[in-house]
Amino acid sequence: MTTIKNTIPAIATHPGTILKDEMEENDFSQIDFAKMIGYSRSQLNEIIKGKRNISADLALLLEKTLQIDADYWMEAQKNYDLDKARILQKNKELLESIEIWNATKSFIPVAFFKKEKIITGNPIQDNQIIRGLYGILNLDNLAVLSVQSTFARFKKSTQLKSDVVNIIGWVKLVQYKAKEITAPPFNQENQEQLINELKLILSKNKNVLDKVKSKLHDFGIKLIYQAKGEKTPIDGISFWSEGNPAIGMTIRHNRLDNFAFTLFHELGHIYEHLINNDSAEFIDLETKSEIEEYKNSIEEKQANEFAENKLINKEDWATFSTNLSTKNNDRDIVAFAKKINLHPAIVRGRICHSLKSYRSITSIDNNIG
Repeated sequence: MTTIKNTIPAIATHPGTILKDEMEENDFSQIDFAKMIGYSRSQLNEIIKGKRNISADLALLLEKTLQIDADYWMEAQKNYDLDKARILQKNKELLESIEIWNATKSFIPVAFFKKEKIITGNPIQDNQIIRGLYGILNLDNLAVLSVQSTFARFKKSTQLKSDVVNIIGWVKLVQYKAKEITAPPFNQENQEQLINELKLILSKNKNVLDKVKSKLHDFGIKLIYQAKGEKTPIDGISFWSEGNPAIGMTIRHNRLDNFAFTLFHELGHIYEHLINNDSAEFIDLETKSEIEEYKNSIEEKQANEFAENKLINKEDWATFSTNLSTKNNDRDIVAFAKKINLHPAIVRGRICHSLKSYRSITSIDNNIG
């Protein structure tokens, strides 16, 4: 059985308004009509202005004088009373929601959520949206998120004191979007096949973002591209989502080398760490914004090594990188990239990182295709 939900009107219409219209339609003055029904003019005027309700006795009188059923007048009065009660309840709910929202705003990235069209501007709806997005029953729980182990490290950076809220908001949005994705089962035994197919996509550099997302999905890994908000220097995140590993990426730079390394870094977390811990999550910031404790952690070093060695074989790199400074030119880079079936922009990015030099002139296109 389908139930039709009553729409709450902006204002409740008192039956006195209807009575006034009917009197005018029948050319009755208030004085004449009051005499007809045995009321004083002041009593009738109170009804018309909604200050007095229509009783059953009056409904019968109106039925006789206006030829409109008494049931109609009683129904109109009942609807008015219900609408008035609903409006009062709605206003009470709205006031309570505004109070909650005012307390909530300092714990969420409002500007970012507005830009991403996550929140609507209606506090009743937005409070519900935030509960769902953050996976909490009570908005009071927002206050303790920043001290949880996953996010506590962001408070240690002098550059990020005011950014913890923004980072948490980005993370929660990515995790929420990941929950909405259904992916095939993940099999860690397919790691090498996935790596090889991803490298092939990167080497061709055509429609990379869509092809990488589709390829990861085929192998049971969810991928979410989510732009970052202001003062949110995130590169990526890896975590478990409804039984599948998931990766979130900001793609802060439209550079193929940065995209490739970040992608493989997060894959490193998945294959090196998440398969043994389905409750862990790794949030990776840009290098200059990360605290040394996290940057030098075993997990980060392992993820970096995974990315470097899976993109470029360790032995191949060892051979090529001998006297590296003399080989930092496009011809050598392109030849080496062709040999290992990788895009030269990724090779050049590795060289720049190794030499800590990013300003050499090159004709190699590093834009994501």
